[in-house]
Amino acid sequence: MPYPRSALRRLLAVTSACVLSGTAVLALAPVAGAEPSTPVAYPSGATATRYSGLAFDACTAPPLSTVQAWNASPYRALGVYVSGVNRTCAQPQLTASWVASVSKLKWRLIPIHKGLQPPCGARPTDAKISTSPATARSQGTAAAQQAVTAAKALGMLPGSALYNDIEHYSQTESVCRTAVLTYVSAWTKELHRIGYVSGVYMNLNLGAKQLADVYTSTTYARPDALWIARYDGVDSLKGWAGIADSKWAVHQRAKQYRGSHDETYGGVTLNIDNDRLDAPVATVAHPYKVTSTTPLNARTGPSTSYPVSGTHAPGSSVKVVCQAPGSKVGTTSVWDKLSNGSYVSDHYVSTPSGTGYSAPLPRCTYPYQVTAAGGLTERSGPGSGYTAVGTSPNGALAWVTCQRAGSTVGATKVWDRLDNGHYVSDHYVATPSSTSYSKPVPRC
Repeated sequence: MPYPRSALRRLLAVTSACVLSGTAVLALAPVAGAEPSTPVAYPSGATATRYSGLAFDACTAPPLSTVQAWNASPYRALGVYVSGVNRTCAQPQLTASWVASVSKLKWRLIPIHKGLQPPCGARPTDAKISTSPATARSQGTAAAQQAVTAAKALGMLPGSALYNDIEHYSQTESVCRTAVLTYVSAWTKELHRIGYVSGVYMNLNLGAKQLADVYTSTTYARPDALWIARYDGVDSLKGWAGIADSKWAVHQRAKQYRGSHDETYGGVTLNIDNDRLDAPVATVAHPYKVTSTTPLNARTGPSTSYPVSGTHAPGSSVKVVCQAPGSKVGTTSVWDKLSNGSYVSDHYVSTPSGTGYSAPLPRCTYPYQVTAAGGLTERSGPGSGYTAVGTSPNGALAWVTCQRAGSTVGATKVWDRLDNGHYVSDHYVATPSSTSYSKPVPRC
């Protein structure tokens, strides 16, 4: 955002035996995930949300009336500055109520943290990252905590992607380079520990290339998504100079391709930057009503075979974060995951569709990075004997929807089903457990 506006994971210690049958589950916390692929500790009510399409960002979050007018625009995602000591503009509109209202209009939100800036770049007046690696590391950790606190206050749930805005900096100063990379690495590790997805915004030539240069480095944790600035008027998410298309390759990219200018839709003019996204964004809960005439059972997974974990009274409100396939109830096999991590059949919830999935609710997914150095083979079923149907590059996000037992690979029989229907061995995915199932991912 321009001025003035705006298989290393397998080293985890595992000592418990696991039984992969029925509903047996062992979930290990990612206590000290190894770089570059560190596991994400998604809590029970988490899910990731992604957006593919045109977006814009503005220095100040616009009024709700403006967003309503801009329903006439080609944009359906909006970048908002949620936190950071170097935020340029005030955010009088940016409240939890605003986030809920904008989300109800089917807009996706891109949370931005504009915190400390490179010691050899950005504006001279900006608060800067320390050139001491130890201090830079603690600053990155603190930045993640600050961003998560702000995001939670706005109703952005675990599983949301938070983007750290790192402005342009000199590419020739090694001390500065180390400070920035250390800060970003700590930001990523702390977000993963808390259960959020890590994003970074950088100038393509004055920052992002250096991040790409350490893509496989065991010194730094790799962020999950990269948002570049390159004002060439081209909105392509491929062919970035100095960054191979195999890096951040699976719904992990965004590009800001035009800087500050005015656009008008619905009779309302805004000063914006243009963006193209295919990347994770914020996750929010959407309220709906229970339509059953008797108490609705909530279960620990998306099926009537899972244990009952609670009930919801007829006519009561439930907060849905995502939808998942499960056992059929009435006219639908869709189940709604609630913000407390439980599931209810969509047959008894007032979502728009009575038979399928309902926008703007996302599908329940849990992205983790691929750890296989040479890329990970995707197969048609949960085993090495199934047909190869694709490949996920090293560092790509495996958008996991569920897990099931299959053939043994390494120390595990767990296979992850991706949102494209393919399967990959969990041995090569940075989930919290290296031997068994990882909560909160359900069984297939």
